[in-house]
Amino acid sequence: MGHIVVVGSVNMDVVNHVSNHPLPGETIKGLTTTYSPGGKGANQAVAASLARGKVSMMAAVGDDPFAVELRSSLERYGVDTASLVYKSGNSGLAFITVDAQGENSIILSEGANGKLEVADIRASLYTMQGASAVLLQNEIPWETTRYVAEEAHRQGIKVFLNPAPAIKVQKDVLQWLDVIALNETEAEAITGIEIADDECAVRASKLLVSCGAYSVVMTLGDQGALYADRNGSLVRTQAFSVEAVDTTAAGDTFIGAFAVALVEGAWPIEQCLQFASAAAAITVTRKGAQASIPHREEIDAFLKSR
Repeated sequence: MGHIVVVGSVNMDVVNHVSNHPLPGETIKGLTTTYSPGGKGANQAVAASLARGKVSMMAAVGDDPFAVELRSSLERYGVDTASLVYKSGNSGLAFITVDAQGENSIILSEGANGKLEVADIRASLYTMQGASAVLLQNEIPWETTRYVAEEAHRQGIKVFLNPAPAIKVQKDVLQWLDVIALNETEAEAITGIEIADDECAVRASKLLVSCGAYSVVMTLGDQGALYADRNGSLVRTQAFSVEAVDTTAAGDTFIGAFAVALVEGAWPIEQCLQFASAAAAITVTRKGAQASIPHREEIDAFLKSR
């Protein structure tokens, strides 16, 4: 079993369920409000762990009451938290609004996530030694993410980057990436190519590869997923049809599950994508972030039933 290290964000999600998203200036009545641990980094760590990966988390939480629950939640899901650091102030918060169709909008208050520094990573580099893969996102300071990508690449560790929220990624950083995993919105923001159809998705993927990334995994909602790499491979998989309840953490679940499948090294890319798509499909049928992420046994059973 490969060791996966996730360096990224940990948030407490404050989730409001509504019938419809409010218009600008509109006040609406919420249906329910819940608190649940989340954050792209933590979600991906949980998804990888539940997909039967060995996972460690490098992240920062505050000195507020949320920090205790955020750490214990990761540990309940089997994620090693020895490299978690504490910062003064609040833990990261995400204010999420989910409508009746399961679509969400999110406002982030970065809190301690914005204080995870290169020095914190250097102090815990032992966590990365011998790892098979490092998973990165864009909810901690970019200089920290950049440092981890370069250091992991130097050590021969596979580097996954999910550039969300989307930013332009420098060419030298792209050259350190084994996988850049992103959705249509992020792909458009980074490449300038509107992902209007399959042809546009292929063009954007090939552009990212030509700029240095070894491979690209693009999730396309109900159109499935697309994989392209430096060797000229182009693989498409269809999405699974399910009734969506809440799309929170679906993308994170896809990435965590895909990383485990890829690191295990036993499957072709198409099967890795199908495994990740199945995990994400299960996630959207449930409410919440980490609470919605499936175990490996559930993913395997879902695939067998299709």
